[in-house]
Amino acid sequence: MTSRISHTSIDCANAYELSEWWRQVLGYVDIADDPNEPGHEECMIQTPDGSHMVLFIEVPEGKTVKNRLHFDLRPTDRTQDEEIERLRSIGATEVADHRGKYGPGTGWLTMADPEGNEFCVLRSDAQLAAAAAAPA
Repeated sequence: MTSRISHTSIDCANAYELSEWWRQVLGYVDIADDPNEPGHEECMIQTPDGSHMVLFIEVPEGKTVKNRLHFDLRPTDRTQDEEIERLRSIGATEVADHRGKYGPGTGWLTMADPEGNEFCVLRSDAQLAAAAAAPA
């Protein structure tokens, strides 16, 4: 017998605001019969097909150290740099730039959401495919 992950939970100061921010980042939606509203202490968003959910839970303490668990985001319809710029425009901040760490066209950028939770932005599938098809 094994277990499966039901959903990913994120502690935060404002569940509604952070769920709205991540909903915009990920293209997730509210659960139809349980929409998120300002003042809710727990807010859940999910993929449009319901295959993954993220729950934001208000806690009294603030973030104090680096996350032990984080999201690695792979852009679906734009390049890594274009996605980084989009995320900056909606309030993400840069934490550490690891692009090119293993040579040209490699690596990731570590960013933080409006509450300081880190996440990484990877290269898109199209960028990975182009790199794999390039002559050595």
